[in-house]
Amino acid sequence: MAISIALAGKPNCGKSTFFKASTLANVDIANYPFTTIDANHGVGYVRAVCPCRELKLDCGNCRDGVRFVPIEMIDVAGLVPDAHKGRGLGNEFLDNLRQAKAIIHVIDASGGTDIEGNPVNLGSHDPLEDIEFLDREITMWIFGILKRNWDRLSRKVNAEGLKLEETIAGQLEGAGITDSHVKTVLARLKLPRDKPHIWTDEQIIQLSDQLRAESKPVIIAANKIDVAPPENVERLLKKGAIPVSGAAEVALKLADRSGAIKYIPGDLDFVETSNLSAAQKDALSKLRSMMKKNGGTGIQKCLDETVFRLLDLIVVYPVEDENKFTDKQGKMLPDAFLLKKGSTPKDLAFMVHTDIARGFLYAIDARTRMRLGDKHELKNGEIVKIVAVK
Repeated sequence: MAISIALAGKPNCGKSTFFKASTLANVDIANYPFTTIDANHGVGYVRAVCPCRELKLDCGNCRDGVRFVPIEMIDVAGLVPDAHKGRGLGNEFLDNLRQAKAIIHVIDASGGTDIEGNPVNLGSHDPLEDIEFLDREITMWIFGILKRNWDRLSRKVNAEGLKLEETIAGQLEGAGITDSHVKTVLARLKLPRDKPHIWTDEQIIQLSDQLRAESKPVIIAANKIDVAPPENVERLLKKGAIPVSGAAEVALKLADRSGAIKYIPGDLDFVETSNLSAAQKDALSKLRSMMKKNGGTGIQKCLDETVFRLLDLIVVYPVEDENKFTDKQGKMLPDAFLLKKGSTPKDLAFMVHTDIARGFLYAIDARTRMRLGDKHELKNGEIVKIVAVK
């Protein structure tokens, strides 16, 4: 499971509820700052169309034609202003971000918590303030890493003819920033690349901010929409936020698990079973009304948008038998892999096993039986057999 998504936000924004809604893991959820001290790790899922329906098969690995592909979820420590200076649990928070490919920033849309995460009267805090300070804390964290050795490294680049991109990436490797990220950002910025030793702090902060955006893209989740003032939700939506109710998603998943309803995560509605009490029907009616108003609970949409739009990934299904769409044990469509759009069959082979990749000869499109070379760009939903020298 190579894809790690971090859940970030100030204390008491509903982050742990979002995490539970994504993974149904048992985590501490309370109404006070720093409930989450150590990062919680769990498995969430993105939603894809399973090929078995199109093939008129029953793979046993999907739910009504919906395939859920696993990703790692990291619920990191709550963030407060000046975390990059070590305030609050800042060091733990930033350390937990290193391995994340993207961030879901959970915002308390209700305005019921201040910038530090302390409970206040509903609607008394402006949630838009919470968006800006997360970006700044990560930017200043990156700046701090660069600034620490900037004079020595920048002069070394000139004196020894080192590549600027590699030098910067080497310094930021622990922050999850690669050569590719640095090259992309330097090409965008008009900084004097031949004289990094004269760059000002403002220019290095600008570089750090662009590296943050490139290496840690963010989706904003406007949480607690079921209790948020409508004007707060409206303003957050204009910022591109996705309306979310983590509490509603938890309730729906638990009700589905108990057999009270049939609910597939990401659906816009659910089906009630018989023999429900009046109280259950009333509670479900309120949930249905909220879902209808907001287009679901938003949890699955956040995960899907992060993986498929923000990270630009696709789902590919490797098989051993291209005629039966099975592995060696006869399991149909047993695996679903997430790859970057533009990946090739050889890239897929590396994800399956390095030995298979080393012996890669070609691949076969299981639908058409056509041979695919190592330059073929895989498509979303493709079913592929890899042929390799053993």
